[in-house]
Amino acid sequence: MGMSGLTALVTGATAGIGRAIAIQLAQEGAEVVVHGRDARRGAEVVAEIEAADGAARFIQADLTDTDDVLRLAEEAGEVDVLINNAGIYKFLPTSEMTGELFDLHMNLNTKAPYLLVRALAPGMVKRGRGSIVNISTLAVAVVTKGTGMYSASKAALEQLTEVWAAEYADKGVRVNAVAPGPTRTPGTDDMDAATLRTIAETTAMGRIAEPEEVAEAAVFLASQRASYITGVVLEVGGGRLSMG
Repeated sequence: MGMSGLTALVTGATAGIGRAIAIQLAQEGAEVVVHGRDARRGAEVVAEIEAADGAARFIQADLTDTDDVLRLAEEAGEVDVLINNAGIYKFLPTSEMTGELFDLHMNLNTKAPYLLVRALAPGMVKRGRGSIVNISTLAVAVVTKGTGMYSASKAALEQLTEVWAAEYADKGVRVNAVAPGPTRTPGTDDMDAATLRTIAETTAMGRIAEPEEVAEAAVFLASQRASYITGVVLEVGGGRLSMG
């Protein structure tokens, strides 16, 4: 996919979708900057990439802290591909959502990507190339009780995706988003079979996605194969159920 010689920063790359994206980007020839909070898990991802003859390094940072986000951008250096994957979801009714949880969702899901784009996109513009992929959620388009804060923070990210795409389209930088539906992650591994089946039945395909399937979409959008695509939100959700 033309990734050789490029540097890609993937936030939240030590587990789930982020890990799958990091590994696939490395397979396509990119040098991957693996971000996460857990140094041990970060080292494991780097080791897995290097074992397959890929190139990677780990940077630990707390994306809820503005100074740490800016440090991550500085230490990452010249980045050609930015995958804003790190995020948090806490499903609660509005009456139970605290101010602290509000701030956590907005800081991690919306503000951190904003800060990273603001810090790294100018370098992409200067070099005349770059691709940014934001990981959103199908919950933005499908109203579900209890997901208000999570959905709102990701809806803001989708709006920023479209704004950034318009701002950078004539400068060689593309900006897109992927909106996954239910996906197998460390969190779903703890669910019982009945719960997983209920979640799977919300999709037309009747199953949840593997993280690698979501990663395929993100890597495609980041690559030159998507050279004429910008400002889109690509749903990777197994299809919508018919109302009839």
